[in-house]
Amino acid sequence: MFNFESMGLLLICYVIGTIPFGLLLTKFFAKKDIRTMGSGNIGATNVLRNASKLLALGTLLGDLGKGSAAVYLAHVWMPSFETMAALAVLIGHIFPLWLKFRGGKGVATYAGVMVVLYPFVALGALLVWGMTFYFTRMSSLSALLATALAPVPVFVMMGEAQGMFVCLMSALIWWTHRDNIKRLLTGKEHRFK
Repeated sequence: MFNFESMGLLLICYVIGTIPFGLLLTKFFAKKDIRTMGSGNIGATNVLRNASKLLALGTLLGDLGKGSAAVYLAHVWMPSFETMAALAVLIGHIFPLWLKFRGGKGVATYAGVMVVLYPFVALGALLVWGMTFYFTRMSSLSALLATALAPVPVFVMMGEAQGMFVCLMSALIWWTHRDNIKRLLTGKEHRFK
């Protein structure tokens, strides 16, 4: 049931999600604004392509960490709001108030959420991502396949409500990748060499 306390939790999780690790790390260490480079995205993939491997790793870990931290906070504070907290942190990452609601694509934050809520599903999604990337060298396609398949075991093991929640999160990831999907369909998507 929503009340002042639960709304406070969700607001905190949203704010956690808005921390732009890619932007902060590249500004501080590389003296660059990642939003003006490559795809303009603040996520780890764009940081990797346009800054450095170390800064990309820091971005990845930061974005993973904030997804996990928000769900863990809810687990300790209000366990019945874990999934809502997960959604709040993901929305914060994708639509950060401080960046005029133009954030990252949410894949690492999604993964951080899944690691805490459904660790075995997260491991399976990581395997799907890794195998797809190995054969295609496309981060976007890897993320799309992993997030498309992740709801299936959740439906089977956890039931309809949990499965629909993961479908909603996956739908957000697909929405943030709409330009990538267009490029994939036309054969123009970027590959890592």
